[in-house]
Amino acid sequence: MKRSRFSEEQKVRILDELRGGKSRKEICAQHNISSQTISLWKRKYGEMDVNEARKLRALEDENARMKRIIADQAMQIDILKEVNSKKW
Repeated sequence: MKRSRFSEEQKVRILDELRGGKSRKEICAQHNISSQTISLWKRKYGEMDVNEARKLRALEDENARMKRIIADQAMQIDILKEVNSKKW
């Protein structure tokens, strides 16, 4: 997965600038991003502050870790079922 140039905190701060009254065009030029990027960030982060963005990231990381654990356990269960189904 491609890593973003901006952290969640930076994205939220850029959105704060937009809410603060700066024009979208100024922000795009200043940070070298497109208007569509700002729209995507706005959809994802909405009215969050920096702490909420950090919590969101932590929850996403934990969710990904849990999915990996579940996939590993499912694979182990399938292997054990296959081994037990064979006649010796």
